Amino acid sequence: MALRRHLPSFWLIATLGGVAALCGYAYWWEQQLPDRLREAASRGDLQACLHYGEQLAALRWLDREAPIEKAICRRGQAEIAWQAGDSVQALNLQSQLVNSNVGSEEQRQKDRSRLRQWRDTLRKRALEQFRAGDLDKALITLQPLEKKGQRPGTQLSDSLRETWNRNKVDHERLKDRVERQQWWEALSLLNQLDHPWWQNHALPLRRQVEEAIQNLRDQQEHHSHGALPAHTVDPGRLNAAVEDRLASGMDPWSAFVAGCADLGGVLVEEGPESLCKVKRP
Repeated sequence: MALRRHLPSFWLIATLGGVAALCGYAYWWEQQLPDRLREAASRGDLQACLHYGEQLAALRWLDREAPIEKAICRRGQAEIAWQAGDSVQALNLQSQLVNSNVGSEEQRQKDRSRLRQWRDTLRKRALEQFRAGDLDKALITLQPLEKKGQRPGTQLSDSLRETWNRNKVDHERLKDRVERQQWWEALSLLNQLDHPWWQNHALPLRRQVEEAIQNLRDQQEHHSHGALPAHTVDPGRLNAAVEDRLASGMDPWSAFVAGCADLGGVLVEEGPESLCKVKRP
């Protein structure tokens, strides 16, 4: 019975003793870490330096300034990661370095400048990949720069997706207009493409459309020396009206429609062609 009465006190003492021993060891290890960190930095062991630095930050009970050696190791490791192509790790370490606010004002300014330079490099690289037609690679390149929780449509990746998808849709519409032989509408869609890759991708269609429009103009010129289709607006006057509208900044299809209206005509679809005919009284 006496033994049972003493058991709770024994376990309490054992527990408190264990906690005290653990705290004592943690305090002792904290005192060792700065020296170990400096030794790792002096021999160029950046991985060990960062490891000791993280342990030191976790163990410190007082908000004391991080050792300068940790900043040196973090700076070196960030450079190694950047040169190795690990942009995620490089930007992460460099951001931590800038936020730590350790070092002289001149050194902190250099650290901030390097972070901006790396971010600008990634943006330029992503835009080059995007213009070359590799949207997926561009989005991957931008991932280290993306901030979580941002409103949709506010980041560069959103703008790239919007531009790419818009050009893709316009190209599909362009193919449909070419198949229908609606040449003026097709030319308008061609001029709406504003992405270099899609513009180049549409070159065969552009040649087809421009050749067809030139054939129509040749036919109109031929008709001007002979009989015109019934109620058709004079081609020479129509071409002049369309050219005036184009000079004012209109797209080709809108210029054709407006030019026809300027001459009192109305647009009529006859087979694959769109004709400007005189309004019947």
